[in-house]
Amino acid sequence: MEEIRGEQKTVDVIIPVYKPDETLMRLFHRLEEQSYPIRKIIVMNTEKSYWKDSDYEHVKNLEVHHVTKEEFDHGGTRNRGAGYSKADIMVFMTDDAVPADKNLISALVKAFLKTGKGGEKVVMAYARQLPNQDCALAEQYTRSFNYPSESRVKTEADLKELGIKTFFASNVCCAYDRSLFLEAGGFTKTTIFNEDMIYAGNAVRYRGEAVAYAADAKVIHSHNYGCIAQFKRNFDLAVSQADHPEIFGGIRSESEGIRLVKKTCIWLVKQKKPWLIPGVIIKSGFKYMGYLMGKRYRTLPRRLILSCTMNRSYWGKHKTE
Repeated sequence: MEEIRGEQKTVDVIIPVYKPDETLMRLFHRLEEQSYPIRKIIVMNTEKSYWKDSDYEHVKNLEVHHVTKEEFDHGGTRNRGAGYSKADIMVFMTDDAVPADKNLISALVKAFLKTGKGGEKVVMAYARQLPNQDCALAEQYTRSFNYPSESRVKTEADLKELGIKTFFASNVCCAYDRSLFLEAGGFTKTTIFNEDMIYAGNAVRYRGEAVAYAADAKVIHSHNYGCIAQFKRNFDLAVSQADHPEIFGGIRSESEGIRLVKKTCIWLVKQKKPWLIPGVIIKSGFKYMGYLMGKRYRTLPRRLILSCTMNRSYWGKHKTE
């Protein structure tokens, strides 16, 4: 049984769910197998009609709350989930991420023992993402680029070296100190997505806190997005950055994307799959176009925004300027 600062920390897992499938069942099964005890699993399900209580009667300590699609918000819905938690540590996960082994929760809890080089307190710890079996070859490298095998604690002192990667974190699987989360006001209440990086940016830039990457905490999670999906995802990513200049202002992220493309191409040559390089370059072009348009979304007509976004329902609630 792991201990933090002399006492056992309680843990709740909070999972936003939409149209649950067999992956969610595997997720629940792996959570039940964890070596570290989980106090409660809190599900924030979008649209009650998609949820069948009878399918999940066997899941221990499960608590389900329903929201409508119109009510769902990446930050706001997770804040509601946090409101149902009384644990010391909250682990947010997505419904398509599956623990890779029995030590996921234990490894996340251990990360809170660490501090930054200047003694900064770790307030959040995110897991390493490993590719699914069906993951495309180039995307496998992207996983390893964004989620390397070495753990790291990131603070404001890392901004010069890491740039925007200082704030990189993912609510696909990320643990938070609940008391400090509430003290900070939780996630930004209305955001198209990227609530995790916005929280990390505030923690690092304005509260003198640290973000931990726990490489030994592992989940299986990946997507095989096509060019259009990547365009839309990067459009939304850029919208979130444009809406929060206090976090992302003055920090360029394009250079990180260029570095990823170069390293991916080199890796594909080493894998003796050079014919995949044109596809990587084309998809990267779609990513960059989406990013540029998202950064300038306020100058775009609403109809064009709705064709560029992955999250159309967000724009129904939040009018463009």
